[in-house]
Amino acid sequence: GSNGSTSMGSVCASTMSLLNAGVPLKAAVAGIAMGLISDDVDGKTEYVALTDILGAEDAFGDMDFKVAGTKEFVTALQLDTKLDGIPASVLSAALLQAKEARLAILDVMNQAISSPDEMSLLAPRIISIKVPVDMIGAVIGPKGKMINQIQDETGADITIEDDGTIYIGAVEGSAAEAAKAQINAIANPVQLSVGDKFNGSVVKLAAFGAFVNLAPGKDGLLHISQIRKMHGGKRIENLEDVMKVGDKIEVVINEIDPKGKYSLVPANLPDEAKA
Repeated sequence: GSNGSTSMGSVCASTMSLLNAGVPLKAAVAGIAMGLISDDVDGKTEYVALTDILGAEDAFGDMDFKVAGTKEFVTALQLDTKLDGIPASVLSAALLQAKEARLAILDVMNQAISSPDEMSLLAPRIISIKVPVDMIGAVIGPKGKMINQIQDETGADITIEDDGTIYIGAVEGSAAEAAKAQINAIANPVQLSVGDKFNGSVVKLAAFGAFVNLAPGKDGLLHISQIRKMHGGKRIENLEDVMKVGDKIEVVINEIDPKGKYSLVPANLPDEAKA
């Protein structure tokens, strides 16, 4: 038969769906539909509250009373009645009856899912981070160069507030996390060391090798002699024949000179190629 509580069922399903999607809700919300029947008994009007009404009870009863809420609070009410009025004591008793039902439903929901699942990296999101106010200029860069570069590379949208709060919005979580990592690398820079491994981007080609970006504002040189090792030791007449700007390449910091310049070697070379 017809079910008069489909709207309250959708409240419960929405809570569970949001938790399953990884949305950090403050509290689970459940809903219950209450009904009421009344009749004259020995010259006195008697009332009976119904819990979780069916379609017929909704159609032929005297009240449709929907209550949604958490364990602590009522968050929504809807009341339709065919009577001229309902005694306050009857309505109060219906509210208490609805609370008992709501708590029972919340317990069942909690058994199925009690906390947010991990949000998929494919889900869109907005995240926020805080950077020191004196680092805002570094994140933006000259004429917006740095922030535009981060947005172009990651696909994220970035907004910076005067207090150092940065909002990062992206259609995929991976893009938001990539932008966050780049911003943190600028605002909270780490000290690079010999042996550190990076999946860097080629940013410039020269006759003597390729410059590879390791972190925002930090490039290293992959000498052409090292690039030859990546290609079996063959002579390379034109570097652009084997590499182009924008290519991703795994490198390791081999040396840091007194001026802080980074000398790189390819990562994961076979032993015979390292000689």
